[in-house]
Amino acid sequence: MNTATIIMITITPIITATRIIAIPTIRASGSNRTCMGPIAVMTMITTTTTRTDMITNSACSNDLALFLWLSPAFPVGAFAYSHGLEWAVEAGDIVDALSLRLWLEDLSDHGAPRADATLFAAAHRAVSRQDWIGLNDANELAIALAGSMERRLETSAQGLAFLLAARAAWDCEALAHLPAAGGDPVAYAVAVAAASAGHGFRLESALPAFVVAVFANLVSAAVRLSAIGQTDGQRVLAALLPRLAAMAGECAGADLEALGGCTFRSDLAALRHETQYSRLFRT
Repeated sequence: MNTATIIMITITPIITATRIIAIPTIRASGSNRTCMGPIAVMTMITTTTTRTDMITNSACSNDLALFLWLSPAFPVGAFAYSHGLEWAVEAGDIVDALSLRLWLEDLSDHGAPRADATLFAAAHRAVSRQDWIGLNDANELAIALAGSMERRLETSAQGLAFLLAARAAWDCEALAHLPAAGGDPVAYAVAVAAASAGHGFRLESALPAFVVAVFANLVSAAVRLSAIGQTDGQRVLAALLPRLAAMAGECAGADLEALGGCTFRSDLAALRHETQYSRLFRT
């Protein structure tokens, strides 16, 4: 009579940094013995490789740089400028989300931000052609079109701050062709355009980002003036986005002959803000 022997094999894996070792333990029920010994074990090993790519000065890192340049983290002091909104709030022109949206719509259609977008495009094209005379012509025109002392301060102070920070951390040839600190003023729109073109950003990407950043700062100023709340501020920006995208597209294809403006109340606000008694903002 044959006695069947049942063999149970338990494989205990020992995992090291480089391999898996299987040590079998054999128990034979027929002889009531336990023994250790080598047996043939088929082991499937799955290797997972984690790849870390170093991010260099590529298109991906450049995209991230553009987001940074136009964020509140970049040290241009944009939070200190309201583009005359502070006086408009005190005068009762801006009292809620609707009046703010209508004011900003007029600026996008006929105001200084539209002129800045057109000058941004001209400066970007000049850098792309390495036309340094054209770049400085666009800068001189942008400064000349500032309609008041505070408008000139708003564009030149931010322009110089952007130029200094960009040259310290994100330098490129185009920035070297703009006036240095202590020289002629640099318009903010032209400084950002020069850096964008110098680092290879397409105009179709850089200009809409710049336009949205400008209007986002104006909405932020209205929130800090307590004309609207934060949620209304986001509603205003959401409503403005299609108009801002269209504006950027139109200005990207416009030449300097298209420059012009017709926002008298905004221009008066910039002038009257200069003598406003109580204020939070520089403009």
